[in-house]
Amino acid sequence: MDIIISNSNGKPIYEQISSQVRAQILSGALEAGERLPSIRALADGLGVSVITTKRAYSDLEGEGLVETVQGKGCFVSQQNKALLRERRMRHVEDLMAQATAEARDIGLTRDQLHDMLDLMVPEDLE
Repeated sequence: MDIIISNSNGKPIYEQISSQVRAQILSGALEAGERLPSIRALADGLGVSVITTKRAYSDLEGEGLVETVQGKGCFVSQQNKALLRERRMRHVEDLMAQATAEARDIGLTRDQLHDMLDLMVPEDLE
């Protein structure tokens, strides 16, 4: 499991951890049933507090992405990937609705907003 922490990133460290683990689960890099590093091992490996990694795992567990088995550790949940993807798509739709409202507030046209989106789309999504 690869995680890169950046102090210059505006997000708290626990969010950086949880977002990277989430992305690896949704992409299939981490498979259902796969054991994750222990909270302590992850903290040691990243050079962060155990409390920070515990918060990241707790958030992921709250989303249903990971499960903690008492005495055995933390594992990628068996939850349906299609359902998880639908949740993420809904989140993207919400963000796009917010961007559309902001664009309307400053008088952008649909074509201008579309052009902005086209410029922002990374090459790997084309």
